[in-house]
Amino acid sequence: MTDTHQSAAPEEAQNMLQDSAMDQALDWLITLECASNEQKAAFDNWLNADPAHAHAFAKANAIWNGEPVLAAAQTLQTRRAPSLLRRIGRHWKHLATAAVVIICVGSYSNVPLRLQADHLTVVGERQRLQLEDGSKVLLNTNSAFSSKVVNAQASARLYQGEAYFEIPADLELPMVLDAGPVRVSVRDTDFAVSYLNGEAQVRVQRGDVDLRVSSAGTQMRLSAGNSVRIGPNGFSKTARLNPQTDLAWVQGRLVFENCPMGKVLDEVRRYYPGWIVSNNDKLASIAVTGNYRLDQPLDILRSLAHITSSNISEFPALVILN
Repeated sequence: MTDTHQSAAPEEAQNMLQDSAMDQALDWLITLECASNEQKAAFDNWLNADPAHAHAFAKANAIWNGEPVLAAAQTLQTRRAPSLLRRIGRHWKHLATAAVVIICVGSYSNVPLRLQADHLTVVGERQRLQLEDGSKVLLNTNSAFSSKVVNAQASARLYQGEAYFEIPADLELPMVLDAGPVRVSVRDTDFAVSYLNGEAQVRVQRGDVDLRVSSAGTQMRLSAGNSVRIGPNGFSKTARLNPQTDLAWVQGRLVFENCPMGKVLDEVRRYYPGWIVSNNDKLASIAVTGNYRLDQPLDILRSLAHITSSNISEFPALVILN
């Protein structure tokens, strides 16, 4: 037994040194994406300090620039080989972090716009507000909102995201809300507004709202139980509101009734702080019915994988369905 321990100890120590070098190499890969001259010089010193460093960096670089990781970063539709994932092992956390950082660079292009907002929610967060005029607002995930009252006139703007409003009846003047292409004038009404991907949508649960699209010179009144989408060219056809599904998020739920899984995944993506990738095109058309807690998106994905007999692979900030 003594001989066994003596031979195992050096092997364990060697593995620890290799893991340490690999961790450092992965850290350098991330740093070198946007490195200063001083950082580049420090990297050269680290690389030349030990042959194990050069070996680890070559291995990390091969993984990072390998087809699976590049494809995920570029298209989020890669097919990952289980053998590669096993080889990456616990180092996947570093690679996933780097991939998410690089992929997400473009998502900060709206930072100046969001800086104008009084209230922000991150992905997966909801926030309740009490406005100066007595109105109540529930901000949904990844939303930006501001409001003010000037000379008894309440005005607000939804820069992006989704919000549910409860507007009291005793307002001296109607509240005016801007959301992308549409201006909403309202009082004594409960309604929801979303502004996503350049399109607004208004859903009225109680009362009436007056809508106007200045660029198209069109306006309409939307009554309780109806919804409408609004683009730069004006209004879509009015549709009936289904509060059990359309407004389920207000109650902290996501409810789907015979909904194609592709659309279900799109909705879950709004609440998951990472990437959700489906590698099976056949999954998109499968009809899904379910009632889920929106604050547990990972549990939703696990349930969807179970009911569709899909395989699910979970990594930091990344879930893959096959």
